[in-house]
Amino acid sequence: MPTHQLVRKGAELGFRIWSIWDPKQFEADFAPRLEEASEELLLIEFADETGLRETIERTARRHSIDAVLHCGHGDSVLPVVQEAWKLGLSANPPAVYERLQVYEAEDWAPAEAPRVSVETLTVNGIHHIVGVTGQRTTGAPHFFVTGYLHPAPLTDDERMAIGAVVEERLTAIGYRSGPAHTQVVLLPYGPRIVSCRAHLGGDGIPLLVEISRGFDMEAAVFASLEGAPPDVPSPFRYAEVGFFLLPEGRLETYAGTEDIAVTPWVHGARFPYVVGARIAPIGDPRSRRAYVAVDGETPELTRERIARARKDLVTVIRHAAR
Repeated sequence: MPTHQLVRKGAELGFRIWSIWDPKQFEADFAPRLEEASEELLLIEFADETGLRETIERTARRHSIDAVLHCGHGDSVLPVVQEAWKLGLSANPPAVYERLQVYEAEDWAPAEAPRVSVETLTVNGIHHIVGVTGQRTTGAPHFFVTGYLHPAPLTDDERMAIGAVVEERLTAIGYRSGPAHTQVVLLPYGPRIVSCRAHLGGDGIPLLVEISRGFDMEAAVFASLEGAPPDVPSPFRYAEVGFFLLPEGRLETYAGTEDIAVTPWVHGARFPYVVGARIAPIGDPRSRRAYVAVDGETPELTRERIARARKDLVTVIRHAAR
């Protein structure tokens, strides 16, 4: 389940990559770029566990694969890692991912409690904290996520406490190699982990790290396969990704995407919809597909620039019948 950005950067570093996706989970507008950067794009329904395992084994043996990475999450993780471990192509034993599933918490934390995500990269059993990213939300009553800010505005003590609980968790599960994305809730008595997953953060977080720190997390994943620990610079500015907050319904017309794309402080924007497309409601994970990423000297400035980009996108959406 690699992104096209991850595959492209790996290819630029000289890696040959075979990408495997479930066609039911694949976003069509990414297909050409992913196929271009990959040696081959292999499509298999992940619900067919036997077929998935056979695809991994056949591809690994035919092309002398050196490593198998699962870049997503869900029910396909464990069978993929089990097959990779059997072939000697995973640095982490399947028990690591079984423990992750046990640790996976229900959404027990109060909705109003602040949340952050912690990006780490583990090399030879040593956990390197890349950075902590804050959430932007709609506020009460639903607290839907509307974007992310990197780095999260925290005190040094808060940052150290968050890093400590994440490192403790990764050590406890025996995680030896690879990226991890850990969600942490900040409670009055200290930080507590909500979830920990063995992949890069989604929703544009690697892009925010690169804008803020000049550190390429995706390239660092490939360097870590060769045993190179990351050298993570301190942030020199803020970066924020904001999702376009569109009402639910059918898209009739839209304008403004070209102007947003050429704005000096915009580092990335995506609007993957065509006229007639169905727009998911705010709070649905599918609503995060359309976004804009900006830089700024302060969190207030990045928030203002996100608001301006949202205003520049003009849409006409026919509300869904109920």
